[in-house]
Amino acid sequence: MRRLDRVMVGAFCGIAWLSIVVATASADSTVITKRSHYSVHETIDRIEKVLFEKGMKIFARIDHSGEAKKVGLDMRSTELLIFGNPKGGTALMIAKPTAAIDLPMKALAWEDSNGQVWLTYNAPELLYERHAVPKELVERLDPVGPFLERAVE
Repeated sequence: MRRLDRVMVGAFCGIAWLSIVVATASADSTVITKRSHYSVHETIDRIEKVLFEKGMKIFARIDHSGEAKKVGLDMRSTELLIFGNPKGGTALMIAKPTAAIDLPMKALAWEDSNGQVWLTYNAPELLYERHAVPKELVERLDPVGPFLERAVE
């Protein structure tokens, strides 16, 4: 009976620990991940097109998996798009210079071990929470998330 009690207590502790880990991992609402219905490359192409149409500047497109392959390493398909609008983003960096570490904005398309492609990006609230950028400035970036998400539907 004592052995069964120990097993039950161990299982309960394990479940409690796992619940804490999952809650902590999902507590960061500033990192958004959405399923994409396209390949990694197509996802970034679609996002690039939408952002260009909205007048945003594409600063860089980084093929992480392609760069890994060049040095003999295997990595599931992963691409990063760095984009923004200097006219809008500069105001945020003037208000709080440390925000420049998180600007320009980024969209990451990546493939998981099951072959599913995901889009991950930072919500504008990150700039408020991490750098105390005034909310009225951060809110100017609110439309970006829906633009990104429409591109992967």
